[in-house]
Amino acid sequence: MEDVNALKERIKKMLVENLMLQVSAEEIGDEQPLFGPASLGLDSVDALQLVVALDKNFGLKIADPAAAREVLQNINTIVAAVERNKG
Repeated sequence: MEDVNALKERIKKMLVENLMLQVSAEEIGDEQPLFGPASLGLDSVDALQLVVALDKNFGLKIADPAAAREVLQNINTIVAAVERNKG
């Protein structure tokens, strides 16, 4: 079982690769918002791609927009959801 820091790095790399972000994985903060002001600047298309990538890479199913808003806030909330899903 990978540790939380390794999981965070994997998710950041997945974000950069899947969404073709103009930042490196190392530049993404664990608490940095993914959407909205002072964020990575993701949009609804990015959110959809992210949901698909999380399902493909981690088997994490995000069923509805409310769940997506909860999970896709920042790296830490995604990691928490992946960890819950594993359990």
